[in-house]
Amino acid sequence: MTDVAKAAGVSQTTVSLILNNVAGARLSADTRQRVRQAADELGYDLVRRSVARPKVNNTIGFVADEIATDPWSAQALEAVHEQVWQNGLLVSASFTKGDADLEAAVREQMAGLPLRGLIFATILTRRVTDPGFSRRLPVVLLNCYVADNALPSVVPGELLGGYTATRHLIRAGHQRIAHIHGQSWMDASRDRLKGYRRALSEAEIPFDPELVRPGNWETRAGYEQTLALLALEDRPTAIFCANDLMAFGCYEALAENGLRVPDDMSVVGYDDREIARDLRPALTTVLLPHADMAAQATELLFDQIEPQNGRYPRLKVECPLVERSSVAPPRR
Repeated sequence: MTDVAKAAGVSQTTVSLILNNVAGARLSADTRQRVRQAADELGYDLVRRSVARPKVNNTIGFVADEIATDPWSAQALEAVHEQVWQNGLLVSASFTKGDADLEAAVREQMAGLPLRGLIFATILTRRVTDPGFSRRLPVVLLNCYVADNALPSVVPGELLGGYTATRHLIRAGHQRIAHIHGQSWMDASRDRLKGYRRALSEAEIPFDPELVRPGNWETRAGYEQTLALLALEDRPTAIFCANDLMAFGCYEALAENGLRVPDDMSVVGYDDREIARDLRPALTTVLLPHADMAAQATELLFDQIEPQNGRYPRLKVECPLVERSSVAPPRR
């Protein structure tokens, strides 16, 4: 194979992809022709048939619990694919939908593949039990973690994200800052609330529980909880919504009450969905960095780092602020 690569002026990986007819390999017709011509001239196929070929670990496994309910898994898979393809490898992906029988079938399927490593991802940032793949296979967790850090993992820095959003409003001059959060049992909701409280504490702004409203990540919750905040005697001048969908509902409630963003109320969201750019005014938000997380998870997989005292690192990727037009100094 090395001789074919030299004769064709390509890499050995390219030769492997072409002569093994790997589906999806993005190679030109000219390159394919040169490789096959060089293989014919050197008698490569005759040599290949005369020896037993070992399995080549040229694939990375990607297993996620969901792909259709949110764009995050698709973004992560695309980032893994690009990173892996740059290294001359391919991705084999499966989705379990949280079904125990399907998960078992996926584990069995992946165990039968000549994988170089595997990334196990979840749609919600959460603690998981060990996904159960062979310890001989390097595994990295994406957007999830195990309690004892027995596997390397990559998760978003949600606490810092909540802090960043709230600090941005404080720096704009706001003191009465409300927060509409998600379900309290979710890691993302708890950590974004912690970040909100930390920013207030750092700025010596007293925490007011009246300004913290329960949400559920849906547009309706943002709408209803904004109405509740507007009914307060001392209403807020800014609202930090724990995701962009609730910020959309917040916009609707404000408009219904004749209030303008950001003149009458500043609003910050979280996630940086497409809707954040489409709102008028465009929504300042915090980016949930699934593509960056997936790229870092892939690098961890390639590095095959060793644990320290039986524990692997849990990398937290920064959630940066995306400034747009929904924040201004308060009128009062």
